Formats: sequence, C-alpha cells, structure tokens
Amino acid sequence: MTKNLHLMGLLAAAWAVHPCALAAEFNCLIEPRKVVELRSPSTGVVDRVDAERGQLVRAGQVLVSLDSGLERAALDIARHRATMEGAIKTGESRLAFASQKFQRRDELLSQKYVSQQDHDESRTEMRLAQSELLDARDNRRLAELEVRRNEEQIRLRAIRSPVTGVVVERNVHVGELADPGEQRKPLLRIAEISTLYVEAVLPAEAYAHVRVGQQGQVRAELPVKVNAAATVRVVDKVLDAASGTFGVRLELPNAQAEIPAGIACRVDLPDVPASPARREQRRFDPSKG
Repeated sequence: MTKNLHLMGLLAAAWAVHPCALAAEFNCLIEPRKVVELRSPSTGVVDRVDAERGQLVRAGQVLVSLDSGLERAALDIARHRATMEGAIKTGESRLAFASQKFQRRDELLSQKYVSQQDHDESRTEMRLAQSELLDARDNRRLAELEVRRNEEQIRLRAIRSPVTGVVVERNVHVGELADPGEQRKPLLRIAEISTLYVEAVLPAEAYAHVRVGQQGQVRAELPVKVNAAATVRVVDKVLDAASGTFGVRLELPNAQAEIPAGIACRVDLPDVPASPARREQRRFDPSKG
C-alpha cells in the first residue's frame, strides 16, 4: 500500500513537471474483427462465382453457386408426389365399401343369415382398408417432407457470405469441383472490417488503470492516416510473466470501410500512466522534440 502511494506520488510529481510524460501511448495492430473461411457444405461443380479479391460483400449475399440440375429435378418429382391424390382416393373408396360391407354383415349376423366367419372376414377387410388409407396418407406426408429436404439441398448449393466484409482470398473458379473436406483450401476468405479490433500490449504496471469501456485514441500514418476513437472491450486476465506485459483489445468502428486492417498503429489511453522506461524513451526521442 505504502509502495503504491509512493509510486502514485512520484507519478503525480512527474506530471506536474512534465505533463506530456504521463501521456500513455502504446504500440498496437489493427486487425479484422473476424476472418471467415468459406467452404462448400456439399460436393458439387462450381457453376458461378460472384466475388473477387478486394470486393466488398454483404451478409447473406450469394458468392458461389454450385450446379443444382439434379437437385432441381428431384425437387420436381417430390412436388408431384406430394400432390398425388390417387392412393388416398382409392383408400377412402375402399374403406367406405368395406365399412358398408361390415355393417351389412353385422346386421345379417344378428338375424342368423351369415356365419360368424363371414362376419369376421368383413371386419378384417374394413380394418385392412383403414390401414391402407393411413399408409397412403403417411406416404403423402413423407412426400411433403421430401419436398422440404430437396428445397434445403438446393439452398445449400448457393453459398452465401455469413458476414459483411471484404474478400481477401479467392481459391475457386467456374468448373472446378467444390469439396467440403478440411484438407482443401477454402473457396473464399472474407474479413469482417465494419468493426476493427485494435490489439495492444501494455506493461504490467498499467494493469490497474485499464478497464473495459475505457476510451482510447488510435493513430496511424501509413498506409493511411488514422486518428479515431476506440473503446476497450477486453483486458486479459492472465499476464505474461516473462515480458511483464498483458494484452488489451479495443473496438474501432469502421462502418465505411475506410480504415484497412493489418496496419501498425499507436493507441493513447489518457487514464493510463506510461512506464518509467517509456517516459524516458519519449523524453529523449528526437522525433518528439
């Protein structure tokens, strides 16, 4: 406790003499929020590719289409089966006839005009007719489910982007065989850059001064000039004992995709004091005057 107070006193004194000495600025790297590898969910021949490297794409946009001729033919067959009425109509007619026959046999049995065996046979025929009608209706229901299955298969032949971002790699061409195997290269790689992650490494002594929700200023000069506000979203709970550092992630809005990912930057965290070594480096850095 006394040591911490002493350190805080030294920092306060340094700030009074050299206000810029406490301006905490740290190295960082601007990265995509996520990079998605787009693969085919099924095997098929590529029929169309609507994406090029560097192209901006939106979530849900069809980027690769596989040939679906066979699946569409199967869908037409399933739809026809789902609308067939013959088997159900036949079952209903047979059940009506068997029910009437059993009713007559039941009346004749009460008058001793038919044998018990004839009566039992007519009842069995009626029950068989009921089962046949139920079977026809079940087949109709299965045909309707087959339609849904074929529609889903056709939907999977259109490979869509799961995110809004930019295509960073294309490994597919029309006529090639798309394979869902993990050993093959992904068809496309898409980086989501509408929100960027700023990854920074801070000294351990700054840990107590960093919190989620804190604001920072991200700056870069090359390849584009960046001067934008970012928000701390992650503060690592495990520090690296060997280097005496910990990681911090900030979120940087990039709705217009004006800031490219993969560039080095500097992040200023106003509430975080710089380490003594960093203050000395900044004090005698010729570029800082």
